[in-house]
Amino acid sequence: MTARNVRKLSTLLEISQTLSSPVELRTALMQVLELLEEQHDSVSGSITLLEEATGELVIEAATGINWKVQRRATYKVGEGVTGRVVESGRPIIVPRVSHEPLFLDRTEVWKAGAHPELSFVCVPIQVDGKAKGSLGVTLPFDEDREFPPETQFLSVVASMIGQSVRVSDLVETERQNLVSENTQLRQELREKYEFRNIIGNSSQMRDVYQQIAQVAGSPTTVMIRGESGTGKEMVAHAIHYNSARADGPFIKVNCGALPDTLIESELFGYEPGAFTDAREQKKGRFELADGGTLFLDEIGELSPSTQVKVLRALQEKEFERLGGVQSIRVDVRLITATNRDLESAMKQGSFREDLYYRLNVFSIFMPALRDRKPDILLLADHFAEKYATVLGKSVRRISTPAIDMLMAYHWPGNVRELENCVERAVLVCQGSVIHGHDLPPTLQTAQVSGTLPDVSLEVAVGNYERDLLLDSLKSARGNQAEVARLLQTTSRIVGYKLKKHGIDPTRYRSASRPSWDA
Repeated sequence: MTARNVRKLSTLLEISQTLSSPVELRTALMQVLELLEEQHDSVSGSITLLEEATGELVIEAATGINWKVQRRATYKVGEGVTGRVVESGRPIIVPRVSHEPLFLDRTEVWKAGAHPELSFVCVPIQVDGKAKGSLGVTLPFDEDREFPPETQFLSVVASMIGQSVRVSDLVETERQNLVSENTQLRQELREKYEFRNIIGNSSQMRDVYQQIAQVAGSPTTVMIRGESGTGKEMVAHAIHYNSARADGPFIKVNCGALPDTLIESELFGYEPGAFTDAREQKKGRFELADGGTLFLDEIGELSPSTQVKVLRALQEKEFERLGGVQSIRVDVRLITATNRDLESAMKQGSFREDLYYRLNVFSIFMPALRDRKPDILLLADHFAEKYATVLGKSVRRISTPAIDMLMAYHWPGNVRELENCVERAVLVCQGSVIHGHDLPPTLQTAQVSGTLPDVSLEVAVGNYERDLLLDSLKSARGNQAEVARLLQTTSRIVGYKLKKHGIDPTRYRSASRPSWDA
């Protein structure tokens, strides 16, 4: 093997390593041309790629060419040597560029170069069997130069470039798809948490809408108060996605769902070695929410030690990971929610006053569902439509008796309980209408089920009193003193009641087994 062939193999190895390195494609292509210039005496080189938008060949990388010339030099497919190489998919050799009219010299290498005569070799760059560009190399003119070996060598280089271009295109396509998907998901989130998607037109909910509109555009800390299941998390979403931080992250933490031993590491993260199982660094929720919003649900469940760290993070806008010594600064908007009476917790010493006043800058109170009865039907219709789609059912409406049942119930679980009830009703519904019997047993009142008492209170109490007397007489074998003891009263009152109800106690004395008839 000749020294020249050994040098070519060495160059191909370096080119392969360059193209497979994690650098930008244009940088890698420049390095390839520089290798050809250093090790194969090329005067200049250029790599053109087909631009899909314009259909023109643009210079992606070049050496020995002024960068201003490089920027304006473009070729159409079929134009000049470069254009014909891409059009035909075959190499073209120009032994003496001064004698070749197809050599357009738009890069001005021959006119401005130091060599009076140059040779030019241009080979196609194939991607998936199609010419997507070209590799052109300008060499010093030599009458004895053998061009087939040069062409073969450059074709191998062009093939390696084609593979890199293909991989780069795939990566760019994937990146564009991810960007597009991310944009679409963010838009869907914004649409999902718009004000109009919070159901309710009662006066209490109109006040909530007004408060959300007032605070959403500001960086103010918000505390959302209300019973469990009233929709506090949905309000937090609405505030975030209607704020200037909508493009930032929205991080949620349920403080009541994490034990005290984990809550600090979840909020602030940890360094390797901070505790037994801490083998690598982990970012906390405060750090992940940088530039966005952090939503702390059930804030009243935080331990006193964690409250101190949250207070410092709010005041100083910085914290340290567990086991760390470096302070981390973050820009986070905090939204909290609680169903506890924090004022009572402060009096009991379980919640810090300074943290309370830091969090309670702007409060939004979510009304219980039982306090906004006009919204029940709107919410029920919304959930019925939602779960009919999810479960593939043809439910279209809720019957009047079922509506009466929904309106009569007190809803201790608020909107969450209503949603669960409607989901169950849609699931068990056999037709297109939700009826009363489709609703859970907890909603089956006496009025709806037709089991209301048809006697007066006096008669009902009298019947109950008579049953008690009969049961006691049977147990005491007709002994009135024993009956008085069992009923925790006096014999005189027992005698009076027996006479009132027409009961003869002697019927229960002598028989071995008492009669079951009155």
